[in-house]
Amino acid sequence: MTAVTDEDQGNSTTETGEPKEKEREKEKEEARSKDGRWDDGLIARRAAAADPRGDSGTGHSRTDGGSTDSTGPSGLTDPSAPSAPADFPPDEDGVRPQVEAYGPSGGPLPTRLDALRELVGLSRARLDRDTLAEAGRVLDEAAARQRLSSRHTVVAIAGATGSGKSTLFNALAGTQISDTGLRRPTTSQPIACSWADGAAGLLDRLAIPGRLRRRPHPGPAAFDEALQGLVLVDLPDHDSAATAHRDQVDRVLALVDAVIWVVDPEKYADAALHERYLRPLAGHAEVTFVVLNQIDRLPGEAADLVLDDLRRLLDEDGMALGEHGEPGATVMSLSALTGDGVPELREMVGRFVQDRTAATRRLSADVDAAAARLRPVYVAEGRPGLGERAREEFTDRLAEAVGAAAAGQAAEREWRRNAGRACGTPWLRLWRWYESRGLPGSLDRMGQALAPPEEESTARQRVEQAVRTVADDASAGLPAPWAQAVREAAFNGAKGLPEALDDLAAKAAAGGGSAKGSGGSGRFGTASGRGPATGVALGGRPAKPPRPKWWPAAVLAQVSMTLLQVFGGLWLLGQIVGVLEPGLVVPALIMLAGVVGGPLVEWSCAAAIRGPARRYGQDAERRLREAAAGCGRARVLDPVSAELARYREVRERYVAVTEFSTTGQ
Repeated sequence: MTAVTDEDQGNSTTETGEPKEKEREKEKEEARSKDGRWDDGLIARRAAAADPRGDSGTGHSRTDGGSTDSTGPSGLTDPSAPSAPADFPPDEDGVRPQVEAYGPSGGPLPTRLDALRELVGLSRARLDRDTLAEAGRVLDEAAARQRLSSRHTVVAIAGATGSGKSTLFNALAGTQISDTGLRRPTTSQPIACSWADGAAGLLDRLAIPGRLRRRPHPGPAAFDEALQGLVLVDLPDHDSAATAHRDQVDRVLALVDAVIWVVDPEKYADAALHERYLRPLAGHAEVTFVVLNQIDRLPGEAADLVLDDLRRLLDEDGMALGEHGEPGATVMSLSALTGDGVPELREMVGRFVQDRTAATRRLSADVDAAAARLRPVYVAEGRPGLGERAREEFTDRLAEAVGAAAAGQAAEREWRRNAGRACGTPWLRLWRWYESRGLPGSLDRMGQALAPPEEESTARQRVEQAVRTVADDASAGLPAPWAQAVREAAFNGAKGLPEALDDLAAKAAAGGGSAKGSGGSGRFGTASGRGPATGVALGGRPAKPPRPKWWPAAVLAQVSMTLLQVFGGLWLLGQIVGVLEPGLVVPALIMLAGVVGGPLVEWSCAAAIRGPARRYGQDAERRLREAAAGCGRARVLDPVSAELARYREVRERYVAVTEFSTTGQ
């Protein structure tokens, strides 16, 4: 019969050389029967109970494409078969070889896995769980596989109903392990055959029970050095009518290191195979074998024609074919029933196993597949970001919303008005005093009455438009999740922006001089207890601007002109009433000098203050603009820049994940 190890009893262990393992090996040696058969576990005892004579008299024949298999009533292997050696012998010191787990590797896979782990960690706050689920699964499976033996390569044999995969499984193992026959489905659970010790952990990971773990029949296949380390798994039919069978296929295929797809001349183009498995797994071509079985049923050159058509379909699936020494899937034809082509497959599988890179290739392909799924959420179109032009436009819009230009013009007019009050003629100043009383019909009263009530809502709309525009500019071309994060950062910061603009602009302006408080409402309807010295009164009337050094001289000249007018007028009045001697020329000239000199001084002062007034207005506009820019930068631009920096960081991690991709994805 087929040798059954301690794994068949469900005791999955690794050969660590511990006393308990040595004791089990001693018990196995003592359990050898006189006729060379094993009696080391539950399966062997059941077989012996079913066949007391120790032969296959109770067996029956099952066929799969013409092959026969003598099995017992329970589907177990024939207990009359020749015995197999009890595991592999210990080394010279009597200690069994240790299971060799993955150690630090100098290849790109550890770096890619670390980058993928960092990528998932940085993205959890921005991407939903479903988007990162596949990447998390790959990381978990990679960690689990790297903790297990690197000396073993787990290869699954998968195929459709009637493709002959179980027959091929038995042919590779050199014994009848997996049931074959006409009844469908024949294989209901995965069955494993291990060529070397230490694979228990890998089989536990596949959830294959001990009763379904086998060893190859003693012979050339069992002692083939190239196959030492191979763990071959026969899967149920992927197109089985039983849903549980298909679920087992999907589960095991996600965990094995490589897969041999067995197709037959009738179903090699089955859409279920290509659309559900081969096309999605096209990136795993380097760990994929596609075998066209049952070529003995094809006459003449039909086998070559079918094989060429199979290659064409695989090429359409996007699966690279390993031809002419290039990496890719291995495609070949054989007949598991007649043995034609089986030695060639065994040789290729042996080289594949001895290379000991299947697990690394599989994990690398899994990382490629996870990265390809994540590409839409990490790869942007163009070069997204917040450029200097976008920042300047945002500042311009905020300055427009807060009325920086209008405030500068108001400050300039205020300077001119103060100059007029100080250097103007007394008669003009008297008229302006009358206007300042705010009487009905006065200009100041009319200006207050005509203040637009919708100014507050208009300013808010301008702020909202500015925020919306900069958010759109910054998020243009970004993947949807990161674009949404940028917009949210901008809009969350803009919630208190109008009030902050009022407050900070007033503070910035008031820093240049004294301020007047009026307790009014600002441009955005916020309460402000002071007005800035720049002439920008967000909460009240403009403060009085500073005077130039020449201002007192101008005031003195205007006073002199006024005194001349008064002196000349009194002189003329005295002559009229007869108090003074007649002589109209001199007092008239004095009075005329005062009348003409007063406006002349006022005009000279107006011309002299034109430049300072303009600079004063520009300075007021600049300070309000800077206040608005600083507020907008702190509340909107900085959070947006932080989100963009976070995206650039995860993009760098994503590039590190895909940098050493073997599939070009």
